Amino acid sequence: MSTFVLTFVFFLVVVVAMAVGYIMQQKTISGSCGGLGALGIAKACDCPEPCDRQKARLERERIREEKIKQWQDNQIL
Repeated sequence: MSTFVLTFVFFLVVVVAMAVGYIMQQKTISGSCGGLGALGIAKACDCPEPCDRQKARLERERIREEKIKQWQDNQIL
């Protein structure tokens, strides 16, 4: 039983040390290969036409951008 407790404490210390090191460096988490951008892939899906959810999200973003533009045009400085 003491071996289990000692091993658990050791791994706990290692995890805490890694967490403190990560917090101190203040870096974002990134993969070792650089992700899809490193391969020259702009999007994860190779579909010629976006799915319905993607279309709805793009439409919401377009409407939001129009509202922001309209607000900026009507803004009193």
